[in-house]
Amino acid sequence: MNIFLWLIFGAIVGWVASILTKTRRRGLIRNMVVGIIGSFLGGWIASLFGIGSLQRFTVEGFLIAIGGAVLFIWLLRRL
Repeated sequence: MNIFLWLIFGAIVGWVASILTKTRRRGLIRNMVVGIIGSFLGGWIASLFGIGSLQRFTVEGFLIAIGGAVLFIWLLRRL
């Protein structure tokens, strides 16, 4: 998957996660970072349970990425 698509995907995932967690708007770059790290976190957890992967753009992968981003935001708030 090309890096440009990862950045767009990360921005969208980070934006949706920030809406779900009711965090104040943090900007495009921060949403990308949260989305990309959250995608990797969600993909890693999903692979441990054998329930999915982030190899292609699918609804399942999108939901896993959002879940990972929400978890990442939650972890950041706890630190």
